[in-house]
Amino acid sequence: MTLTGEYVPSPSQWVRDQVEAYERSGGREASTLGDTGMPVVIVTTRGNKSGNIRKFALMRVEHDGEYALVASKGGAPSHPEWYHNLTADPEACMIQDGPEPFDATVREVDGAERDAWWERAVAAYPPYGEYQTKTERRIPVLVASRRS
Repeated sequence: MTLTGEYVPSPSQWVRDQVEAYERSGGREASTLGDTGMPVVIVTTRGNKSGNIRKFALMRVEHDGEYALVASKGGAPSHPEWYHNLTADPEACMIQDGPEPFDATVREVDGAERDAWWERAVAAYPPYGEYQTKTERRIPVLVASRRS
């Protein structure tokens, strides 16, 4: 994989634990959001200011081999830090959906394409719809595509 640098685990213990268990088991453990049964993927990126490697779980929204990365932050008024990391360097992304991570390039989508991905995202994880009602910002949707 192309991402190199110092890995700095999340300050949130549950995020650290989930990433570690998912990676250690090749996605056989910690592959859902808590006990919801809703699947997640592990996303790796590089901090746009620190240069450190960051890892976190996002809801699995896959379509034709691409993945939606929904920057909901639970409906908070600001975008999550990972959104800024990925928009600053769209090539600094790895997705792990199962045993093998792969390099990806991300792009933010809008218009009809965003609408289609948003629909898929809400179908995969219905709380996204509620999160949008909690904030005045339009929740960004990035699409990660496998790099060859």
